[in-house]
Amino acid sequence: MKFGQVEDPSKIDFTLPKDHSRTKEILNQNKKGLENISIGCAKWNKTDLKGFYPKGTKDELTYYAKQFNSIELNATFYGMPTPEQVEVWKEKTPEGFKFFPKITNTISHFRRLIDVTEPVTNFASAVMNFDQKLGMAFLQLHDNFKPKDYDRLEKFVKEWPREVPLAIELRNTEWFTDEDIFNTTCELFEAHNITNIIVDTAGRRDMLHMRLTTPNAFIRYVGANAESDYERLDDWMKHLTKWKKEGVQNIYFFVHQNIEKASPLLSAYFIKKMNEEWKTDIHIPQMASDNNGTLF
Repeated sequence: MKFGQVEDPSKIDFTLPKDHSRTKEILNQNKKGLENISIGCAKWNKTDLKGFYPKGTKDELTYYAKQFNSIELNATFYGMPTPEQVEVWKEKTPEGFKFFPKITNTISHFRRLIDVTEPVTNFASAVMNFDQKLGMAFLQLHDNFKPKDYDRLEKFVKEWPREVPLAIELRNTEWFTDEDIFNTTCELFEAHNITNIIVDTAGRRDMLHMRLTTPNAFIRYVGANAESDYERLDDWMKHLTKWKKEGVQNIYFFVHQNIEKASPLLSAYFIKKMNEEWKTDIHIPQMASDNNGTLF
């Protein structure tokens, strides 16, 4: 994942900002406690995750799903999924595994939320075949999709099929720098139970808005292939502990890297730390060794 990549990450202040005042209020509304923790990567193919799969692995998704409990499914961004394809993916994964499919770029990037009723229906109808393995679909808007097109976003949110949980990632900086616009958008999300995605990446600290619009924390964490990646995960662990006390219901945490082969290492580190501090029992991914017997 190259989004937000910088030449020298040591010059970036990675400190997590304080929560928006509304976040605690949203979390306090949840009386069910913490229900689900999903931690995973964004891809399962060997090309990106070099060294993760043992030699002779025939089916990458089947192996991946034995190591992680979820996947940020970017494959659905590049092509409209079919019900048949969804069934294949579902059958390759164990009980409890969760898919988080990204909405197809036909909707978000090419049509830019204009005249999307048919593709939205097709997408939703397909991913509903994940059944209990559907975590949450998410819409990633183009970098140049700006608040001037708010009406399109509002229409999309209001018409989205409620059977499919939805998160939205805003990317253009104008959504965050104009306080009135950001408040209006977040209020729209709150009213329609849309989760506001948080992105932690070096070159776009404005997307680290720390404003939750549902009791779900959907975080897309982008490492910089630097030692600071692990310290940043430590900070996230502390912050999620705070949110856990305040009432977070679901945690969806997906790890990316500029060089993706390191993503499983960071994910394993984060899961191990969570297990130690929260006494959870999430499976810690096992890394295949290279010919020298070292990880990756």
